[in-house]
Amino acid sequence: MDESYFYDFEKLSTKEGFNKSLAHFQGIADIIGDFEDYYNLADVINELLLKKEMQQNQILPAVYALLVDKYSYFSLSLNLKKTLNDFAPLYETVKKWKGVDVVILYHHPDLGPTLINPKNKKHFEFINNFKSNELVTIYTGMFADPDKNKIREKAALAISKYFEGLKITSNDKFLQGKYSFKSMSAEAPAVKKKSPGRKKAVKTAVKSTAKKEAVKPENPPQKPESTAVGGRMTPLYSVPVTNELFHNGNVEAWKKIIQSYNTKHPELEVYIYYDGERIHDIHSLFKWGKVKHGSTILFAVKGENIKDVAKLQRYFRQGASPMFESFLKFPVNKILNLF
Repeated sequence: MDESYFYDFEKLSTKEGFNKSLAHFQGIADIIGDFEDYYNLADVINELLLKKEMQQNQILPAVYALLVDKYSYFSLSLNLKKTLNDFAPLYETVKKWKGVDVVILYHHPDLGPTLINPKNKKHFEFINNFKSNELVTIYTGMFADPDKNKIREKAALAISKYFEGLKITSNDKFLQGKYSFKSMSAEAPAVKKKSPGRKKAVKTAVKSTAKKEAVKPENPPQKPESTAVGGRMTPLYSVPVTNELFHNGNVEAWKKIIQSYNTKHPELEVYIYYDGERIHDIHSLFKWGKVKHGSTILFAVKGENIKDVAKLQRYFRQGASPMFESFLKFPVNKILNLF
């Protein structure tokens, strides 16, 4: 007998493990009710993530349990050969498909597993792009209904053309049916199942102890939009380099700005991007004159209840300009209170 047989239920032996598993099972039961009312699984789960009624580490088990095991969706996985920034060909085509339900699971390099309903335009706002070499899985099916027209596989193959950089070809059978986009904000059915174990998370207020220092920013750019669907990551915002080079002084100014932002919002993360890549070490931006005048650096903020993005962009612009010295006038260990 396989030794693993004796450990199948080991996690249920503790109170914490049992309660966590029970909450997951109850959550899946609630999802089934929405799913069988023809709400796309990506919409349902992203709504639960937004309300903090589900955690990201539950995404993969939920997808497999429902789309693969219970409802027998067809799945097709592929690694992206190139980065795709234009979502319009995918959205404009698939949104017309009433004959098949589609869920895309994208393994985002910064966000982790991310669910996308390609018929919901808002879902594309928080992934910024489909990055090369990352994994994408396409799921196609008919909710709890049988695939009478045998089009699940054809639909997935058609969508895969987009990820290969080719044009998606529609089929007449894709267009006819009852599986058009159904917004989660629409009026709910009169009777909805609710799990008694599901509770909303309590937000904890975090106070900043830093003292405020006066650093006058440049004229503010256009205010960025609020955080995208799911509240997990903003779109990418641009910062033009107006200094002769983005040199060590600019880097130190940006480090001060990010430090101040993280002190005010410790639950949020600031991501920096340049030339299509995420920059993990900000010092690499000034090596060998890499970033010159006229270049553009991108940034995004990840987390819940994202705030002060417009102000962050304003300070980044100043930090990338000849006025960067304003942030360096204070002692090295001083945390600026800019936010």
